[in-house]
Amino acid sequence: MAKILIHNTHGNEDLERASLAAVVANTAVNSAQDTILMLTIDGVWLATKGYTEGLQAKGFAPLKELIEQFIENDGSLWVCGACAKPRDISADDLIKGAQIVGAAAAIEALASGAQTLSF
Repeated sequence: MAKILIHNTHGNEDLERASLAAVVANTAVNSAQDTILMLTIDGVWLATKGYTEGLQAKGFAPLKELIEQFIENDGSLWVCGACAKPRDISADDLIKGAQIVGAAAAIEALASGAQTLSF
């Protein structure tokens, strides 16, 4: 099993990129890979309660469903702590299954051989 880190920087300002990151993350986790969806910059909003409600890029499943499926299939949803802080996002604001992590967690995943793909 490989470790896969999908990095997403987008929220509702670019639904296609945010959705594609979630689709790729789902594909990886459904292929029995140890998968992390790392949310940074405006991507951190995807992990907040109610944010993905009603968001859907043309040609994609609703973003809420994509994120929920990823978590239900044991994907790790990481929210960049340095990105959450200036947006006043705390652990209480996150959906079930999401967690705030520091840069050290991402570096550890990369140093342990995680393959990355960024959106």
